[in-house]
Amino acid sequence: MTATHTTHRTTAKQGWAAGTTVFAAVMLMLAGVLDIFRGIMAIAEDDVFVTTRNYVFEFDLTSWGWIHLALGVVGVLVSLGLFRAATWARVAGVAIAGLIIIANFLSLPYYPAWSIVMIAMSGFIIWALCTVRRDDSFEPFERPGRDM
Repeated sequence: MTATHTTHRTTAKQGWAAGTTVFAAVMLMLAGVLDIFRGIMAIAEDDVFVTTRNYVFEFDLTSWGWIHLALGVVGVLVSLGLFRAATWARVAGVAIAGLIIIANFLSLPYYPAWSIVMIAMSGFIIWALCTVRRDDSFEPFERPGRDM
């Protein structure tokens, strides 16, 4: 294997790592912003939500609103760390996406279609953050004046 071929392979791996991390950052930012809006709607007790009787995980709609609002804010903050390619943000991103999945599963009867969309988005976030190995990624994605 020549040095050029090795460099090309390393650059391709780094490009893939950066691409999936940026994908996860954008998706987590969207999921966070959408969860913030959903939380605000629930706190304001909007008529968008379905009322369900005899639900095992029944909370007051305002409680669900605060849960989604908090998860959304943390999701947006973690996504900013992902844009910087911070390792802590990758770990926190998987955790937050997992919590978003759990919260949306538990609030499924209140807003079923949107809960399913958010669960799918969070699944893609977890996939994107878990597919890249530490040695494949590189410092914040591109620095001016550096060749790839």
